[in-house]
This record gives sequence, structure tokens and C-alpha cells, in this order.
Amino acid sequence: MRKVNPDSLLPVEEARARILGGVLPLARERVSVGEALGRTLAADLEAKRDQPPSAVSAMDGYAVRAADVERLPATLTLVGAASAGHASPHRVGPGEAIRIFTGATVPDGADAVVIQENATATDRQVTVIEPAAPGRFIRPQGLDFRRGETLIEAPRRLGPRELALAASMGHGAIAVRRKPIVAILATGSELVPPGTTPRPGQIVSSNSIALAGLVALWGGAARDLGIARDDLKATRHALASAEGADVLVTTGGASVGEHDLVRQALVAEGYRLGFWRIAMRPGKPLMFATRGRRRALGLPGNPVSAIVCAQVFLKPLIAALLGLGAPDSGVKARLAEALPANDRRQDYLRAKLDRAPDGTLTATAFPVQDSSMQRTLALADCLIVRPPFDEPQGPGAMVTVLPLDF
Repeated sequence: MRKVNPDSLLPVEEARARILGGVLPLARERVSVGEALGRTLAADLEAKRDQPPSAVSAMDGYAVRAADVERLPATLTLVGAASAGHASPHRVGPGEAIRIFTGATVPDGADAVVIQENATATDRQVTVIEPAAPGRFIRPQGLDFRRGETLIEAPRRLGPRELALAASMGHGAIAVRRKPIVAILATGSELVPPGTTPRPGQIVSSNSIALAGLVALWGGAARDLGIARDDLKATRHALASAEGADVLVTTGGASVGEHDLVRQALVAEGYRLGFWRIAMRPGKPLMFATRGRRRALGLPGNPVSAIVCAQVFLKPLIAALLGLGAPDSGVKARLAEALPANDRRQDYLRAKLDRAPDGTLTATAFPVQDSSMQRTLALADCLIVRPPFDEPQGPGAMVTVLPLDF
């Protein structure tokens, strides 16, 4: 990769490539299937059994021989009953039937099920009034899957449907990727914890709350390191508590002011600085550093900038550590209103996303995009991506949008 002056504005794609370069998936661990929700599968899952394990009835009714009910009405002798979990020991012979319930194993000799609505019964006999062809209302063994079939391929985020399938396949525990540990440190003497009444000049710290939530949604485990005041010694002490984390995320202190100490603290703690400014809005003062296999992202202190940068850089980093492919690069939508020409920075505009009657997605950017405005981010459905030096775009122009899934 070509060398870039760390003081220059790095393009977004190159910054992301540097952050992801050389990232390897984390180690595997085994967890019970009941604890695997949201985890990333690390090895393909093969079925350990047939499903269903034997031919079973799909309906409540009577297990019969199809040949016995070709001529109607047909009166058969009841010789037993079968329910789910309790197979009948009887074999169905000529002129015989067995009362059967949904999910019960079809008894030997029977090759069809007559639903109870098509029959009348006494204690000892059943009269069938509708024919049943061979195989009628019977689920054959292995209808869903067969032993040895690969049904869930790695890597894959596991949701309730996949976990239900894994359990049915016979798996009590499965191999998943270890959750990336993401240490989060907010910096700034002006910050106070949520629930605290700020004094003049103070603001409530919200970045750590948002970032921890995003980390959890994206499959990681967040570790809150608290708030470090604007003091080099205090910042270094806080950074040292990130030991054991796979990723360190800081917010604030990444710009060029005399109170912006994160860069100094990282270098003092043995991190190697990669870059610290990118051609992006919001999020120009984004910093990247490494120490061994740990990657550090210094996000802006502005909450909107921090969250947008997390979407663009932290989300794919967590995905790479889990062995997943890159997150979606966006979808196409039409502009509802015109946008002016863009400058040299890639822009991420908060917008509302609607679907027109013809199914086309339509994006409407909020008129004010000041990066201090969290309200518009909470109301937004997506981010409109404007490439550097993009020409003015009129209503109806196709643009790339990043849907916000949080």
C-alpha cells in the first residue's frame, strides 16, 4: 500500500482498507444452542439425524391401507391408536385401521391417512367416506432434511430460525466466533455521566451509550472505560485499562486543539499511528492506530460524527473479526429534492427513506446537516452518500444510501 502523509486527508475507502488490512477472524468457542443468539457460526453445521426421523402423520385421523378405501363407504376394524411420542405396536392388516394423531409414527402396514373429517367411528370400527391415495397426509422420513446434509454454512449470524433448525438437527452446542471485545473511552473534562445535571460549560456524555449499543447489535461485546478528563496522565491511565480488548474506541480528543490529547496518549502507550484525518463529513478528525493485533479508532467527540464514523468503519471491523463479509455498501434511491455540488470530502447526509407507489426508494435529506444535531440522526432512516466533488444532483437523481439498521 502506498505511503500517505498522516496529516493529509485520506479518502474514506483507503482509510477503511487500512483499518481492515490484515484483520483475522477471532478464535472459535463452543456455546450451547440456547446461548448462541446473535453469535457468528464458525463451522458448517451438518444434520445429525433425519427430520422427521420416521414417516409421520400430517393430520389427525386414521392410518389405513389405501387399497382398503378404494371402494366407499369402507368399514374397517380399529386395532389400536398412535399419538406423537407413543407409536402403536400394532401392524395394520387388510381391513384394519389405527387411530392416529398429528406427528405420530405411521404404523407398519399403513400407507395413507384418512383425516377424521372424512370418517365416522365407533369404539371398534371406522367408516371411511372419502378415498385416500398412497402417501396421503403422510410426511415421509427425511422430508425436511437427511442425516449428513449441511444445512447452515459458516460464517453466518445466528437468529431464532437458524437456532431452531440447529436444535432440530441434533446440535446441543455449536462452534461460534468469540465476540470481539470493544473497549470504549469517552474523553473530555466537559463530559458528565448520563443522569447527572450538567453545570455551566458541561454536557452529558452520550457517545459511550450509543457505541456500546452498536457494538452489541453488530455482534461484539462492549467494555465501557468511563470518561477521561483532559489530562495526559489520566488519559494514559484510562487507555491502559483496555488491556485484553480487540478494539479500542475513543471519542473526542482526536483533533488538533491543545486539549486534544488522545493521539499523544496512544503514542505514549505504544500504539503506532496510522492516520488521523480523513476526507469525510461528518468525521474529518478520525484517528487510527495499532498495537499488536489491537486496532484503535479515535472517533470525533461530536455524537453524530462518532455514530456515523462507527457505521462506516467500526461495523466492518467487527464483521471482519467475526469472519463475516463486508457489510452492505448501500442501496440505490432517488432524491426527493435537489442537492448542491459536494466538495472534496465524502459526505454522509442524514435523510428520510420512503417507498414510492412503484416500489422505488426515495431519500429526502434533512435541510440542516449540522453535526451537532442528534435529533435528526434519531429521525433519519438512512445516510445519503455523496462522493467527493459530486456534481449538483436534481430531484429524481439516483444516489447511494446506507440504511440505518439501529
